Amino acid sequence: MKMVLNTDGGARGNPGPGALGVVLRDSSNEKIYEMGKYLGVCTNNEAEYLALIEGMAAAHDKKAKTLVCKLDSELVVKQLKGQYKVKNERLKVLYARVKELEKNFSSVGYEHIPRTKNHEADSLVNKVLDAESR
Repeated sequence: MKMVLNTDGGARGNPGPGALGVVLRDSSNEKIYEMGKYLGVCTNNEAEYLALIEGMAAAHDKKAKTLVCKLDSELVVKQLKGQYKVKNERLKVLYARVKELEKNFSSVGYEHIPRTKNHEADSLVNKVLDAESR
């Protein structure tokens, strides 16, 4: 089954309090899973990778075979497509985890989208961070 995964991660302060947002849709574009999660102190890029890892695990649990991952992080997309090298040691670990998760699917694609097209995942991140800052 083909699924579309929108993920977002953010950190206020960078590094600072971080959160992730995940929205998973099935082939008929119906939302089948969403979550927001507090991550503690991290960087924006770490949060982006952690969101993708969380979303890929959820897609695997929901029996996805083909996965299209849509992110507003150009860095993460270009690293996963092999267009940028992963230099940061902490990101190398997260990158390796994503590459391991790819093995659960017959096909995985990564697409960079503007933040305006990723509003659901972005709003989950902000909702979590707003709740944590109260």
